[in-house]
Amino acid sequence: MATTTHRSVCPYDCPDACGLVVQVEDGRAVDVSGDPEHPFTRGMLCPKMNRYQDTVHHPERLTTPLLRVGPKGAGAFAPIPWGEAIDRIADRWRGIISEHGAEAILPYSYAGTMGLVQRTAGHAFFHRMGASRLDRTICSPAKSAGWSLVMGSTPAPHPDACRHSDLILIWGQNAAATNVHGLHAVREAKRQGAKVWLIDTYIHATAPLCDRVVTVKPGSDSALALGLLHLLDAMGLADEAFLARHVVGHEELRARILPDYPPERVAALTGVPEATLRELAEAYGRARDPHIRTGNGLSRYGNGAMTLRTIACLPAFVGAYAKPGGGAFTSTGTSAVFPMEVLTREDLQPGPTRIINMNRLGWALHELDAPKVASLYVYNANPAAVTPDQNAVLAGLAREDLFTVVHERFMTDTAQFADLVLPATSSLEHSDLYRSYGSYCVQRVQAAVPPVGEARSNLDVFQGLARAMGFTEEVFSQSADQLIDALLATPHPWREGISAERFEQGLAVELNPGIGTDSGSEPRFGTPSGRIEILNPRDAEPLPRYLPPHSASDPHPLQLITAPALQGLNSTFHEREELRRRMGVMAVQLNPEEAKARGLRDGDPVTVFNERGEVAFHLKVTDKVPVGVTVAEGVWWRRYAPGDRTVNALTSQRLTDRGGGSTFYDNRVDVRAAS
Repeated sequence: MATTTHRSVCPYDCPDACGLVVQVEDGRAVDVSGDPEHPFTRGMLCPKMNRYQDTVHHPERLTTPLLRVGPKGAGAFAPIPWGEAIDRIADRWRGIISEHGAEAILPYSYAGTMGLVQRTAGHAFFHRMGASRLDRTICSPAKSAGWSLVMGSTPAPHPDACRHSDLILIWGQNAAATNVHGLHAVREAKRQGAKVWLIDTYIHATAPLCDRVVTVKPGSDSALALGLLHLLDAMGLADEAFLARHVVGHEELRARILPDYPPERVAALTGVPEATLRELAEAYGRARDPHIRTGNGLSRYGNGAMTLRTIACLPAFVGAYAKPGGGAFTSTGTSAVFPMEVLTREDLQPGPTRIINMNRLGWALHELDAPKVASLYVYNANPAAVTPDQNAVLAGLAREDLFTVVHERFMTDTAQFADLVLPATSSLEHSDLYRSYGSYCVQRVQAAVPPVGEARSNLDVFQGLARAMGFTEEVFSQSADQLIDALLATPHPWREGISAERFEQGLAVELNPGIGTDSGSEPRFGTPSGRIEILNPRDAEPLPRYLPPHSASDPHPLQLITAPALQGLNSTFHEREELRRRMGVMAVQLNPEEAKARGLRDGDPVTVFNERGEVAFHLKVTDKVPVGVTVAEGVWWRRYAPGDRTVNALTSQRLTDRGGGSTFYDNRVDVRAAS
């Protein structure tokens, strides 16, 4: 039997966008391995993508459209033909539009695939319809908002830049779970003598790589950053020449803000001992080329944007932004490289439409009116599991008057509540164009295997729905490859000089953002002033400061951290039994002192609760979690949970200070023995 080799990309919501080599026999993927020619991921895959063929050809893949035949949430369905499914959806939507208007229809999607075409395939369709618009902010918009207040559109350094550093701070990131290839350069720096500090809320899988671990009270990171700035100034470790030449507002920060953050106050706010604060400040201030890598978790508090804003000031104070290590790395902002309006087509909207924040889906399904949400179309997402305030979301999905369509590969928690379930392709079954937010790599891929069963891609389904709705614009008849060609037709400076031959062969190529200097040797910054803006004169709050998180006034005794898992990605990959087995049971972690105070032992069944809900867990007692904190790693499917709810029954629909982001980490709970 002949074997063919294809290149592809990991499609999931991870900064790495790994290059894949796919071996195919008789129309089936039989092996998926890392691409050794990928310039960033270098042939290595995380545990989740090893044996990706087991997901693609899983026996529980949905292979035909399904019509609900039982109560909502019961998972009772019968197969129907594609044509009938499309007609039912179009007929129902025409009726809703006639009775309530198109804004009664709400799309719900996020990053189930990161391919530019398939991820955004529904945007033009719903814009043309005049449906409600979804504010897709569940991940890290507060991080971007806070960072841009100081750095504007300044490109991130190359992700491997930290190999030049002698001190690396991994701040609020379990990179072993969420950015494993970003650790290549960290390890290289360590081999050359660099010291690595981890700053986070508990000791996780990245800690063994680090020389020092500093645990902070959840939501207090901006106080820590301001405390370090206070000490850098007091110790005379600021780079005065860099500040004078390249920074706006350092003197105002010194005069108005930093005096309020002496070590004793910062120690009380953060839980970091004064001696450790001084040691960290001195290490950072005296390092030749210090580098900070930030994760997304520290932005998922009510003060998330302000947190990133204060952290962005640290490299400015020591001149690190002008050094080979690059000063700091948050993510590579490459969204402007391709003209996404070719796909999204906001110009097709018949008029202004309301915008609904995706983190408030529970509220929208219950309380929104004029018009109410009468139909929900879900793709690239599993809101029944991953969206905050699970009880509110599930109650909304259970509405008999809510017409719900779910386009999915597996019978997820959300799909069980659908009126119609449509089978979706995997990333190996369609063409797409990928960019990374953890590197500057882009890659074009084509299908490696035919669709499994009757599965259809997002693009194919929306084009079928467009025909049924009578939409005749050209965008609704173009193939994925034609749309990719359209994205590539507009030149961009960052794409100049890349190997067109490698790109057309399906190999990853690196964009060239022109990082670092202008025609001379001076660093350049993408702000209106051309300098780093510690003081932002255009903002209502010109200077950074500490804001307490939402939960600061919550009387529950434990801060809940809903952390990533090594073997899962949000609610993705739970179809794979071997990964679930490695994850063990759905557990909540608790410090021995907290467990003893409640009469609990390791392995006990427990209930975690707050005013939003109760969730059954198994207890893991560990000293890796500080007193006052409890940690739940991963977002489980309900069918594999000890009870009928999972962790997001405990999280709030409250939003971040900027960007409308989620506050998954900004919730307090208590733990008791299961009744």
